[in-house]
Amino acid sequence: MEITAEILEKKLRDEFQASHVEVIDETTGGCGQKFSTVIVSEKFEGKPLLQRHRLVNSCLAEELKTIHAFSMKTLTQADWTKRQQQQAS
Repeated sequence: MEITAEILEKKLRDEFQASHVEVIDETTGGCGQKFSTVIVSEKFEGKPLLQRHRLVNSCLAEELKTIHAFSMKTLTQADWTKRQQQQAS
């Protein structure tokens, strides 16, 4: 089964009860699939960045075995709101 942005988005949304999940397929035909993600979840509250990333890596352990490159931004709702306000300024 080919991994798609939709599959990753659903899995992340379900696992983290995320208020926002954005998965962008950046695959360009090179050496494998490449995805970038933004995940907004209160499950990240009080957790350092490394722990947040480990949670995502655990959630997607099977998928990451076949994905060539995967980047993530893991934000709490407060982080997300602050980022949105900064971009609007």
